[in-house]
Amino acid sequence: MKDSGKVVTALLAGLAAGAVLGLLFAPEKGSETRDKINDSLSDLADAIKERAEQQIDQLNELKEKVLASVKSKADQVESIIDDEIEEHA
Repeated sequence: MKDSGKVVTALLAGLAAGAVLGLLFAPEKGSETRDKINDSLSDLADAIKERAEQQIDQLNELKEKVLASVKSKADQVESIIDDEIEEHA
């Protein structure tokens, strides 16, 4: 999971750099180029936000699974302890 995040980050950074360089070398007015760069950066920011939201959702799902597992194990331990107390009482 850690490596895939790095790959996605590198990919997005490469796409942004490529888009900016492509626009900078295009024969257009400066204002048009700046507008295109702003649009590209806005699209990149949206993509990063979307990816971050997906990662947060995945982490929340994992957290819920871990909490459920821990609660289940704690319930089992509590049941065993209660049984042992009843046996020795």
